[in-house]
Amino acid sequence: MLIAFEGLDQSGKQTQAERLHSFVESRGRTCRLLSFPAYDTSIGREIREALHGGRAYLPDALQLLYIANRYERKPQIEQWLAEGTIVVCDRYLASSIAYGEAQGLDPAWLADVQRLLPAPALTILLDIAPETAARRKKMNRDRYERDLALLSRVRQSYRRQAQQDGWLSLDGERPKEAVAADIVKAVEPRLARP
Repeated sequence: MLIAFEGLDQSGKQTQAERLHSFVESRGRTCRLLSFPAYDTSIGREIREALHGGRAYLPDALQLLYIANRYERKPQIEQWLAEGTIVVCDRYLASSIAYGEAQGLDPAWLADVQRLLPAPALTILLDIAPETAARRKKMNRDRYERDLALLSRVRQSYRRQAQQDGWLSLDGERPKEAVAADIVKAVEPRLARP
């Protein structure tokens, strides 16, 4: 089973992904935690350079880099899933759709380019306002994190996507313990082995 956390930066994705990883392992299941972009790959390093102003890509090219970065991890993800491992991702497919759509790209195209990646069994949206994201991280913000109008459009895309089956939308403005409790409540029944 693959579980993806989505939302704006500073929504608590990393914190909740790490908590879920620990919870799953405490239940005796093998769990792997991934974060995208994976900056330890050549494509990931290129993405980091672009986010910090070292490269100037058009939105479509940058989203294709994000997607290619996920494809770099595809064989490992598929192997883990085949072994019965729970895979928890801090960002995954929906991020390219949300950020790309916010920059005027076709969300159907962004979904189609990713159709050969393993699909999440559950995508958890940690929904926060762009202003909350800015308040939670005041320094060293990348170009996306500084653009509140863009983040508002990203949030709208996430909320639209979260209307689909397989999504859980949670208020990320709440205390992290309350958010974590809702995540455990949603995931725990899925941990029973078939």
